[in-house]
Amino acid sequence: MKRPTIERRALLDELVSKGVRMTSQRKALIEVIQGASKHLDAAGLLALAREREPGIDRATVYRTIELLKKLRLIDELDLMHLEGEKHYYEVKTTQDHLHLACLGCGRIEEYVSDLFEGLKSEIAKQTGFAIRVARLEVGGMCKECVTNNDAKNKEDQRQARRR
Repeated sequence: MKRPTIERRALLDELVSKGVRMTSQRKALIEVIQGASKHLDAAGLLALAREREPGIDRATVYRTIELLKKLRLIDELDLMHLEGEKHYYEVKTTQDHLHLACLGCGRIEEYVSDLFEGLKSEIAKQTGFAIRVARLEVGGMCKECVTNNDAKNKEDQRQARRR
């Protein structure tokens, strides 16, 4: 079964429609956030934005992140405390999703499920709680790390039998 794709909001369009001034540095940063194929922290955003706009500085990154959070266009995530107390940023999506954090390699996968939507509906129905935000992260091992770990364990067992 093919998993549904996660649709993201168009940051530039939304900022322009809100009358936000768009400098070349801010535009470069917005394009990096919008086009990111993985969750990025502020340092990662800065490094990628500098490839497009070498003069961009750390303060511009943090001011832009704060603006986008204030306008509710991005989410700030602290995913299983991967690599310490890092905060990651992603463009808000049109549908809630889960984050699967691999504790082996640090990879983050996004997962959409009708069951998650059903759980939110059930919670709202049973409690009368009007859910505005739902975040769930699951920590474990991705398929590649499980496979690599299994292969390593088998090799360790072979080595132990030879001794």
